[in-house]
Amino acid sequence: MIKPNRRLIFGMLLLWPLLATAAEGDATLNWDQLSAEEQQVLKPFQERWDSLPPERRSRLQQGVKRWQAMTPEQREQAKERFARWQKLSPEQREKARQRYERFRQLPPEQQERLRRRHQWFKNLSPEQRMELREKWKNMTPEQRQESKEKWPRDDRGSMRDRGTMPHSERPGKMGPR
Repeated sequence: MIKPNRRLIFGMLLLWPLLATAAEGDATLNWDQLSAEEQQVLKPFQERWDSLPPERRSRLQQGVKRWQAMTPEQREQAKERFARWQKLSPEQREKARQRYERFRQLPPEQQERLRRRHQWFKNLSPEQRMELREKWKNMTPEQRQESKEKWPRDDRGSMRDRGTMPHSERPGKMGPR
């Protein structure tokens, strides 16, 4: 009885790499197994591709699929965002990662409200944005909290949310940060 158990264990150990490879799917593709389109997009990784961890290769391949599905305008925006990211210091990148993680943990309604607020802020003129930033910077923590609480929290979108209320009619109110 002992012999079959040893054989079974030995057989499982021999088969383990094959089972693990099958479970990883596309992530274990060698560079030469990638499509020509994938190789073109992933060219910067060519030299070290085969030494990358399977989960990293999988994420990169998923990124290629997203990239290929983008319009030319979306690709240009992605390139600009990447260039801005590259210019950030390691500390700034870490703060951005933390903010993103906090955002991802919010309920979908809050995420959508923040997206609307961000869009509202982006639609302001550069002068209005600068004015809001200065007001925010000069507020006490209590004033900031009060301002946050006064900001409409409904999902219908207020006049301020849609950016139609003139900035001068919102003294002391700070929209999105």
